Amino acid sequence: MSQDFADLSLGRRPEGRTLITASWVVGHTHGGHTLLRHGEVVFENGAILFVGYRFPGEVARRIDFGNALISPGLIDLDALSDLDTTILGIDNHPGWAKGRVWPRSYVEAGPYEMYGEEELAFQKRFAFGQLLLNGITTAAPIASLFYREWGETVAEFDAAADAAGELGLRVYLSPAYRSGGMVLEAPGKMVPVFDEERGFQGLNDAVAYINRQNGRHGDLVRGMLAPDRVETSTLALLQRTDAAARDLDCKFRLHMAQGTMEVDTVRMLHGSTAPAWLARNRLLSKRLIAPHATNATADDLGLYAEHGVSIVHCPLVSGRSGSTLNSFSKCRERGINIAMGTDTTPPDMLMNLLVGLITCRINDHAPDRVRCADLFDAATLGGARALGRPDLGHLSPGARADIAVFGLDDAIMAPSVDPITTLVIGGSGKATRAVFVDGRLSMLDRRLASFDMEKARQRAQAQYDGLIAKYPERSWNHPPVSEIFPPSYPIEADNG
Repeated sequence: MSQDFADLSLGRRPEGRTLITASWVVGHTHGGHTLLRHGEVVFENGAILFVGYRFPGEVARRIDFGNALISPGLIDLDALSDLDTTILGIDNHPGWAKGRVWPRSYVEAGPYEMYGEEELAFQKRFAFGQLLLNGITTAAPIASLFYREWGETVAEFDAAADAAGELGLRVYLSPAYRSGGMVLEAPGKMVPVFDEERGFQGLNDAVAYINRQNGRHGDLVRGMLAPDRVETSTLALLQRTDAAARDLDCKFRLHMAQGTMEVDTVRMLHGSTAPAWLARNRLLSKRLIAPHATNATADDLGLYAEHGVSIVHCPLVSGRSGSTLNSFSKCRERGINIAMGTDTTPPDMLMNLLVGLITCRINDHAPDRVRCADLFDAATLGGARALGRPDLGHLSPGARADIAVFGLDDAIMAPSVDPITTLVIGGSGKATRAVFVDGRLSMLDRRLASFDMEKARQRAQAQYDGLIAKYPERSWNHPPVSEIFPPSYPIEADNG
């Protein structure tokens, strides 16, 4: 790979025009992606000036990435922003017995923040670094509220905005809020408990946050309202959220149609599925972004299509829990916009594209109704449409210079066919060589601006271990950690 990085610095936007080239470039014409063999991309001041061959103008530098794909940066609309607790439940069931739902004893003792303010800020920065390492340039963060006192805090999101600005990641932010939570009354018996005023205060805090932060760090930070989950939201809270989204001219994301507990709870509370309940109350619209739709009925999907709701498809985390979107191709045929999310560790979007391809074909009982390019479109163009950002998700003149460079020369990816197929079928986030966000060099050769991910990895592990140690306090009958999360195999001690 020939380079001219002498006057480039991580975290900074270079002066003058930058030309990058590689064996493949994802271009864009007539609303869709195209492939350019040995193409060129030129950008300046955060915007793309040229995509094609033999740029006729002067440039300040030329960078040849060799056998690689220059791609639009990937868009993750359910991007994990904490230290993933869902992985604790991969082999440990049932969830109600493993600290995934507050037992009544914990509620009566008084829920508390299990991380301090500095720890909450750190995990956002660490998560943002992981996203960049995986070629993700735009993210709408998501975090678990199971271990929180109630909702997310303004302080941690102020820190998150600063982290995004310093690392160079485009983000859609505001603290998640809720008007209720699930409480475990007896083994397997979960009931919703509501405190609506607390939800209203969380919404007010989120609105104030967006008004204060929107457009910061050169417009890398924008707002998105994030009520936590449909079963923990009252109608009044969602109505006020929708009104606030209209006033702020922003999107709001709501997790629904994603699990049996939610479906059963919403039917008990409202007599229908969540999409049908929202439709009755005129809360389905293009403003709404809805992960995960794995439990959506055909009627639910029809309502999404009718009202312009975007789905965020997170096939890896859904598949690990035994559920799938049924199906990617059927949703596309209905005209539903599909964006992508990772929602777990690792935040590897390429891995999610492969799992999405496989699960769609399993659900379709056919291999020819979805292609690798369809999943790639969802991770780029679909995310941009969900956000209402025609300047993201593609490489063409006038678009923002959000670019990911993926290596195609790894021996384990050989032989290479079409570059998109090669990345989806044989690639992973580890193939990411470089990331530019708004023209800034945010990642190069696994290095980030002023943040050492190797050292951060050690700190993250220690912080995570501390959280796990507190799980007995919030698990039914308070068993020790060794019983809540037993090892895959018995661990033998060294008695020598």
